[in-house]
Amino acid sequence: MRSVWKGVISFGLVSIPVRLYSATQERDIAFHQVRRSDGSRVRYRRVAEADGDEVNYADIAKGFELPDGQTVVLTDEDFANLPLSTSRAIDVLEFVPLEQVDPIYFAKSYYVEPDRTGAKPYVLLRDALAESGRVALVKIALRQREQLATLRVRDGVFVLETMIWPDEVREPDFPFLGEHVEVRPQELAMAASLIDTLAADFDPGRFTDGYRTALQSVIDAKIAGQAPVSPPVSPPEEPVGDLMAALRASIAAARRDHPDSAGADGAGADGAGVDGSPAGKAIADGAASEAGSTKAGAAKAGAAKAAPPKGTAGTATAKSKAASTRSATPTRRSA
Repeated sequence: MRSVWKGVISFGLVSIPVRLYSATQERDIAFHQVRRSDGSRVRYRRVAEADGDEVNYADIAKGFELPDGQTVVLTDEDFANLPLSTSRAIDVLEFVPLEQVDPIYFAKSYYVEPDRTGAKPYVLLRDALAESGRVALVKIALRQREQLATLRVRDGVFVLETMIWPDEVREPDFPFLGEHVEVRPQELAMAASLIDTLAADFDPGRFTDGYRTALQSVIDAKIAGQAPVSPPVSPPEEPVGDLMAALRASIAAARRDHPDSAGADGAGADGAGVDGSPAGKAIADGAASEAGSTKAGAAKAGAAKAAPPKGTAGTATAKSKAASTRSATPTRRSA
């Protein structure tokens, strides 16, 4: 690995000489822009808008455009005169609990390696920080930009996580946040059951980039002069209008794919609870409530169908009573 920065960790009166290395790398397949007809590379040149002349890199400066269209030009000397105390130092500001740092602030990760002369203070700070259960909040300047960062321990090495500033985090301004959306307890319990079914320990090694694999297969086929083979595509699932039915179907599908977790939350394959767990009870109550409503509706429909029309009920009752009286009166025989 090639270091991207060299400086010191400034911790009180202690200075630890270190180097930074990029901890991650993109695995995307790189392409060049070419002319479709013959594959010739397409090149871009830096040209001045005023006259179209090509501009050498050494002659390029940074310009800030004003509202009226004019430009203020800033040179390297202007940037060099700016106060940047952290240009060659990782300044430790304080030590904070990691769970209090929202991951939305994290930008990029770097490994921190000590120079030979800084190995002992590096290990001392590393072990003390690991035992504290906290992370160091620091400031550092990378590529002429001062940034907040955290310093934490991973696999025996310091990892520097650069962060964005608080005013760079956008506020979520969505209409539904101001609306009242009613969620029934049965639906919430069913969703909790689905989460329990899919619960697992984090293991990123189990996942792969299917798109990149398929794209590499297409490239390999092109190189070999073969027709590209399209990967199998799952048929699109039809959207389910009933939320409870969709949740039940999701739980059933999840348990087919994760048989080890089936029954962990006391719900059957169809999502109905079979034990006394809160989630299972609520799910069963929801199913019973829906079934009860269906049966009650059917019973009412049946009663309405069997009831006689208005105006005939009294006549039928009178005829019934008269028939009962005749049958109850004994018949006299002649002597």
